[in-house]
Amino acid sequence: MEERIEKSETRIFKAVFPNTTNHYETLFGGTALQLMDEVSFICATRFSRKKVVTISTDKIDFKKPIPAGSIVELVAKVVVVGRTSCSVQVDIFKEDMYSDEREKAVTGLFKFVAIDQDKKPTPII
Repeated sequence: MEERIEKSETRIFKAVFPNTTNHYETLFGGTALQLMDEVSFICATRFSRKKVVTISTDKIDFKKPIPAGSIVELVAKVVVVGRTSCSVQVDIFKEDMYSDEREKAVTGLFKFVAIDQDKKPTPII
């Protein structure tokens, strides 16, 4: 199981452009959530190799603003495995484009359930 979790860890890098920022010129929270849901979905799918759907999010913490012109890395990892579901933790790290400065800016938990062809819960592994 641990090897399966390690192999499913998923990382995505994005540049933060002005069209994804709010009136404070920082990454819009809704955009961050969309990116987090996407990377956690990919992670849960790679872990289970089954059809999965998001069933909940929990405790999304926006710790630091992410200014336009930053690079972000989203890191998703399975942290809990149930019979039909798994929970994926997602961390967003922000990097300054022109220095080595890097820090965790956002963290959250996304829960997925595996579904069969009738869209009913099915064992996740």
